[in-house]
Amino acid sequence: MKNEVNRAQWAKTKYALGIDLGGTGTKFGLVNDEGKVLRWNSIPTQQYPEIDEYCDVLCDGMRRLVADEGLTMADIVGIGCGAPNANFYSGCIEQAPNLPWKGIVPFAKLISERMGVKCTITNDANAAAQGEMIYGSARGMKNFIVITLGTGVGSGIVIDGKLLYGHDGFAGELGHCKIDHSGNGRLCGCGQKGCIEAYASATGVARTAKEIVTSTTQPTLLRQVADIDHITSKDVFDAAEKGDLVAKEIFDYTGRLLGEKLADFVHFSSPEAIILFGGLTKSGHWIMDPIREALDANLMPIWKGKIPVSISVLKDSDAAILGASSLAW
Repeated sequence: MKNEVNRAQWAKTKYALGIDLGGTGTKFGLVNDEGKVLRWNSIPTQQYPEIDEYCDVLCDGMRRLVADEGLTMADIVGIGCGAPNANFYSGCIEQAPNLPWKGIVPFAKLISERMGVKCTITNDANAAAQGEMIYGSARGMKNFIVITLGTGVGSGIVIDGKLLYGHDGFAGELGHCKIDHSGNGRLCGCGQKGCIEAYASATGVARTAKEIVTSTTQPTLLRQVADIDHITSKDVFDAAEKGDLVAKEIFDYTGRLLGEKLADFVHFSSPEAIILFGGLTKSGHWIMDPIREALDANLMPIWKGKIPVSISVLKDSDAAILGASSLAW
């Protein structure tokens, strides 16, 4: 009888909650121990300038996911979160340039207190990397890099099967490596000028599009966008698909800059692969071709043609949620 009880306990499905906290929106989901996102929802991050109100709304949403699955919080083993400038060691979000709350936010503590379950937090790109390692393109790999291309540019680095955190929890900030050292580069959300994030994120593509469209006399479909101040990377993609040469120029410029920086990362860490994740990857070959070309052109001969760059095979809504939830196991 005792053995039967033990087998039943061992076989019982475990559940965790994963939070993908982004600069624009926050996705959160209920995940089982087989890596399936059972339910998920989202809230607009920027709509809540007060962190307490944001946490209240987020926690209410997570409780509803649990209840809708017929579970209680007693069934949840833990909560994991991926967020910009999140410190795995301290559980805090620190000076995140793309979030509405400045300073040091004790996010893990705020969520743990409200939910009655331990919350663990890490950088959003680290969460995506963990998701890729367990469930996605990096299964079986021990050395790889995940680059998130969304509102900003994030990077998760796995070396010898372990996420790289550095001594203070902030290792691997590729997005804030500079590509323009003139002092006149674009202002980044971090306060510096010339960061790759200001050029190679979805936001950066929009900035490039606005600069080029307002300065060139070349005909382009992008002039048909109703409000040039609110042009998006999706607008640029749609124009490129229709053969717009200016749109192609924008993607070539963006891909070249990012490919050059990825070459620096290869020289530093010698990864098996680089995996790209995020909204900008929906641009497909328009962004991927110049990235791969620039990467190979800037590599030492020992790595030329040997570092595959691919797009995540995980569903957009799943990768960071799965990675974040895995922190709870």
